[in-house]
This record gives sequence, structure tokens and C-alpha cells, in this order.
Amino acid sequence: MVEKDIIEMSGRELSRLYIVKQALEKEITQIKAGELIGLSDRQIRRLLKRLRKEGDAGIRHRSRGRPSNRRIPKRIKDKAIMVCRKHYVGFGPTFAAEKLMKDHGISLSEETLRRWFKEADITYEGRKGRHHRQWRERKAHVGEMIQMDGSHHDWFEGRSDSCVLMAYIDDATGRVYARFYDYEGTYPAMDSFWRYIERYGIPQSVYLDRHTTYKSKAKPTIEEELSGKEPQSQYERALSELGVRVIHAYSPQAKGRIERSFRTFQDRLIKEMRLKNIRSIEGANRFLDSDYLPEHNEKFCIAPLYDADLHRPNPGKRVLVSTLCVKELRTLRNDFTIAHNTKLYQMLEKIRARKVVVATRLDGTVEITHEGRKLEYREIAIRPRTEKRKKAVLVKGHRHMPAKDHPWKLPFKPQRRVASETSNGVPESAYEHR
Repeated sequence: MVEKDIIEMSGRELSRLYIVKQALEKEITQIKAGELIGLSDRQIRRLLKRLRKEGDAGIRHRSRGRPSNRRIPKRIKDKAIMVCRKHYVGFGPTFAAEKLMKDHGISLSEETLRRWFKEADITYEGRKGRHHRQWRERKAHVGEMIQMDGSHHDWFEGRSDSCVLMAYIDDATGRVYARFYDYEGTYPAMDSFWRYIERYGIPQSVYLDRHTTYKSKAKPTIEEELSGKEPQSQYERALSELGVRVIHAYSPQAKGRIERSFRTFQDRLIKEMRLKNIRSIEGANRFLDSDYLPEHNEKFCIAPLYDADLHRPNPGKRVLVSTLCVKELRTLRNDFTIAHNTKLYQMLEKIRARKVVVATRLDGTVEITHEGRKLEYREIAIRPRTEKRKKAVLVKGHRHMPAKDHPWKLPFKPQRRVASETSNGVPESAYEHR
């Protein structure tokens, strides 16, 4: 039995073989065959010559099985793999290709590097499967809506304590502003929003989740129920005073743009800080402002549908100080003092008020107002102490002696039960001393 060789061909070569065989058997002319497969009649004559000499294998391309003349030299491949193993452990092909070009001058496509990683058995974290979500169209203008959230993560990979990245992303362009804080709370949220306003202005609306910092969980008071208002958190109250509309999301997917940006930060930003050996929040914030965010926004931002910027101008420090703060109501006592955060404050002027507003600013200073008017006060450093009733102290060796007429010293007189009659003749029990 004669063994037949298996000839590997592409679909394009198989279609060419059929047409060229028709020309070989003189079913069609060489010019017609060239028109059908997009070749000149001269090239058709070459293919006919190779078919007569080599058979069906003559239709295959001559470069099949040969290394490409444009292949990347092996020394560059070995160097790239060595650098990735040493410096870019866990980096994906896309990010690793960017770092190789920027820091080492090695220009590679991400697909080439992905193929080399597979050949060299270099592992990296890939993307997880995504659930189907309904797409929402981006806003048309810059500043029309920004998404805001905080990401808790081990950003320093054990070089320092865990912290929170507070981030803002413009919905129209994807432009990001971010800053690190120790925790996610009212003061970090207000401070980060203040810095955002100083850089870009006041946005029209903010899209955020229902964290207790952004959405109050308290029950409405009687006044709020009568006026039809809902309880507001301090952050929500501050934004409403600045004329910013607050939109609360019911799921993380609803504000997917900021959530996806956190995935990018947890991949790229962590590795960048690892290469820079950043170990503190202060150093990380400097790196964000000077290096990372400008490069990130240049790479990932897109152009908005319309050029108009809907950010309102910065109202100035005076307005921001009086708005981005924690405001609480306190009762004014009869001696014109109020208690706040375990401290006592004395009003220096006589006012007719039952309640005053105590505002704690971001720098820790306190301002007290009534109906928008600032009140003068001073802190009572030493609080007056009320005298406490002295407890009797039992001196060792001394016993308290009761008085002579104390009931305990009177002689005991036993009593006996006797029956007596009432005025209507009914017997009644009584006690009679013997």
C-alpha cells in the first residue's frame, strides 16, 4: 500500500489550486484564471509550471515553514523575557509592553509579548468573565456628571498600612482625579472634593453609592416629615449647598466607569508605586499629582461629544470653608454656654436663641453661627466641678454607736393576736400587747 503525503494548505491556496487546475486542463484560459484569483497571466504561467513539476504542493507559498525575514532577533526576545521576569512580575502583556518601551527602549506589540509569555510559561492575572449589563450612553459635556467612590485596598503591598483611594471620574471623557486617605469618611470626602473644585470647578452632578458617608441612614425627624424632606448626610448637605445634584446608585455596576478605573489602578498604579518604592500616603499623593494621573489621563481620556465645559467656577475659599464642613445643632444653655465634642464654649454676646449651629472645619477649627451670623465665643479650658457629697469613711478601729433611744436599743415587746368587735358587731382581729 502506497502512503500518501498530507499537504497543508490554506483556504486561499485551495481555491487557487482549483482555478489553476482548470487552466492546466485548458478548461479556461490563463487570462481568465488570472482574473478569477487576482493574479497576472505571467504569474499563472509560473504556477502552471510548478504544478507540472511538483504536483499539488506547487501551489503552496514558498515562505511556508521558513522563519520570517522580519522576525524579532532572539537576543531582543531573551532580553525582554529576562527583564519581565526580574522587574515586571505579575504585569500583563499590555502594561509590560508599555514599560519595556518607556524604561528599556524595547518596542514590542502586546500580542507578541503575550505569545512569548505563553511560550516562557510566565503567568499573569487575566480578566474575569463579565456579566451582561445594559449600556448607558456617556454624558455629552465635561462636568455634566462625575462618578465618585473610594477603594479600600493594600495599595502599598505590605510596605505600609492599608488605605483608601478616593477617586473622581468625568463621565463624558473618563478624566480621573484621585487622592489617598487613611479612611473613607466625611472629612476625606470633603477634602478630596475641595481639591477637585480647585482643579476643575464645581460639577453639575455627582454619581455615588449609598455608603453612610454619602447617604444618611437616620430616620427623618418630625420637621423633615412635615416638610417632605429626607435626612441628609454631611457630605450630601455640603454638595446641595454648593448647588450640586447628588445621585445615589443602587449597585456597583450602575457606576461602572469608576469601578473599572479602580481595577486599572489596582493593576497599574500598584506596580508603578512598587517600582518607585513608595511607602507612605504623602509620597503616593505626590506621585499621583506629578506623574501618574497626567500620564493616565493622556492615555485613557477621550474627547467629549461637545466642547462646552459645564463646570462652574471655583466660588473661592470663603464659600468652600463655610460649606465643606460638619455642621451640627447645639442647645444654648441659660448661662450662654454650649457643649460640643466634650468641650464647653462660652458665648461672648447675648443672643435670643435656643439652638445654634456649630461648624467644624476641615482644619479642626470651630465656627458658631445663628441664622447665618457668626458668633464670638471662647473655649472654657477648665470646666467647673460640682462638689460631691462626701461619703462616710470608716476609720480603722472605730465603730459607730447608735443613740440610746434608737429602736434597736428599745426592749422587745411581743404581741398577741386578739379578736374585737366593731360597732356593727362584726369581730375584728387586732394586736394587743401582753
